[in-house]
Amino acid sequence: RAGLYKNILLVGAEVHSTGVEFNEQGRHIAVLFGDGAGAVIVSATDEDRGVLSTHLHSDGSKALELCLINPGSRKIPRYYEGIWDDGTLYPHMNGREVFKYAVTLFPRVIKEALDTNGYTTEDLDILIPHQANMRITEAIAHRLKLRPDQYYSNIHKYGNTTAASIPIALHEAIEAGRVKDDNLVVLAAFGSGFTWASAAIRW
Repeated sequence: RAGLYKNILLVGAEVHSTGVEFNEQGRHIAVLFGDGAGAVIVSATDEDRGVLSTHLHSDGSKALELCLINPGSRKIPRYYEGIWDDGTLYPHMNGREVFKYAVTLFPRVIKEALDTNGYTTEDLDILIPHQANMRITEAIAHRLKLRPDQYYSNIHKYGNTTAASIPIALHEAIEAGRVKDDNLVVLAAFGSGFTWASAAIRW
């Protein structure tokens, strides 16, 4: 919109397999996540389609419910005796709190994208949500009263690839013929921070 660039490459990639605990303490997190990478090119166009609106929110008061307690160089010295034993270099997640907020904020930000552009869920052709877990996706669909053909999920294939999940799911939905010209597409995400976001796109 600012006119600075005509084509922008957006990439999301994660390698969770090297950053989770494969033991009794971390198994409830390790089983959820997968490695992956996805990319999209966003191009300027004069056509009457494209990104209609984007919406981004955050609430830092819930930061410790889903986080890395000591990422990077937060602790000085970086390495100390017992660094692996205290678990603070691994992801920390309060699953119940994450679920509770995700199933509330996800539908809200999806509805925000639709409302902003004068649409309802009946107008929605397909929702591509962040692939957090199937229970969250199903809860979103239930709360918004979406039909199965109105949302896409591939969580059963790759797990939660975090930053890569939406571009991977979008690509697969396009390949499967689930995203077509002139479709109203909504992308939506929820993650650590907490942060939650959506984008409405006229394909």
